[in-house]
Amino acid sequence: MADDQGPTPHPRFHDDLVGLDPLDPEAQAFAAHLDRLQRCNPAFTVEASISGVADFAESSHRAAGLRWWGAVAVVVLILLGVLVAAWDTVGQVLSWLGG
Repeated sequence: MADDQGPTPHPRFHDDLVGLDPLDPEAQAFAAHLDRLQRCNPAFTVEASISGVADFAESSHRAAGLRWWGAVAVVVLILLGVLVAAWDTVGQVLSWLGG
């Protein structure tokens, strides 16, 4: 028979967070926060860029008020820049094809 003792606690509760309740949701969130702070993957790869976007999306989802509006403004500015660059590229290609 399997011995089900519940979810395994985060390894940080044995090293950094000794004395905190491993089943407390706030303590688990803090352990995940410490993992994000100490992540040191190379940031110049496509995978790291996508991971950075995922981290931004998660943190902006947790934000409220002015921080949420700031995240929305950043996303809108990025999308606007992509649209302007795409429009310029399409215009250049059409003028090159038109001769």
